Amino acid sequence: MPWHARLQLDYALEGARTVARFAHHGPLRILQSLYPEGGAVCHNVLVHPPGGLVGGDTLDITATVAAGAHGLVTTPGATRFYRSTGPLALQRTHLTLAEGARLEWLPLEALCYNACHAENHLTLHLAYGAECMGWDVTALGLPHANQPFETGRFVQHLEVPGMWLERGLIDATDDRLLNSPLGLAGHRCMASMFLAAGTALSRTRRDAALDAARAVMDAHPQVKATAGATSPNDRMVVVRVLAPQVEPAMKLLKAVRAAWREALWELDAAAPRIWAM
Repeated sequence: MPWHARLQLDYALEGARTVARFAHHGPLRILQSLYPEGGAVCHNVLVHPPGGLVGGDTLDITATVAAGAHGLVTTPGATRFYRSTGPLALQRTHLTLAEGARLEWLPLEALCYNACHAENHLTLHLAYGAECMGWDVTALGLPHANQPFETGRFVQHLEVPGMWLERGLIDATDDRLLNSPLGLAGHRCMASMFLAAGTALSRTRRDAALDAARAVMDAHPQVKATAGATSPNDRMVVVRVLAPQVEPAMKLLKAVRAAWREALWELDAAAPRIWAM
């Protein structure tokens, strides 16, 4: 029987402390709030106990961040889109930030198993002065387990309405897309990271974000040739990476996050505790 799980996560600023509250239906929830860098930033781990989605499953995740609050969300492991005999497996995420809010949306990778039929959809809304750092990392198949991505379809949709839209269909039979130098060039991990703002970023801050990301790329020779940083408009900075597997791409993105935190928010790296486990 398909699962339809829902989670509503709300961050609010109470005094000088960001507090998280949530409601859920089905196997989707938030673990205890952690404060490794003091009360201003609330760290949470989003858990889906089944560990993956099969055809017909839907995960609906909604997060709001109130004015002045700062939330951070990650996951304990990969999201797995398993083989489907036909029905779509869907993960939908809606993030809404009020004035002056900050959010770090840092889930670990999505794994697309052979013969999956899946969609991963993220929409972000930002009020005046709000800023969000986030990423989306996708791996196709499990080549090290001799399970290549040979059949199936995956749709990735990332959107800040009116400002930025990336939507792509990965069809396992599309050899030109998967293996051409104009496509994924044989890589099986693709990643996008973004800094999105509700107000135009100054040229100085955009240049700082771009320079910080490019300096990190120079220090990661495994993916330097297949990574790039751009600013498609005055409220976005985007980093894109192709890699043969997840680990070098994720290592790069974590380093970019640390550099952006320092350059743009004057915060240290403060990695989520679960990343060290």
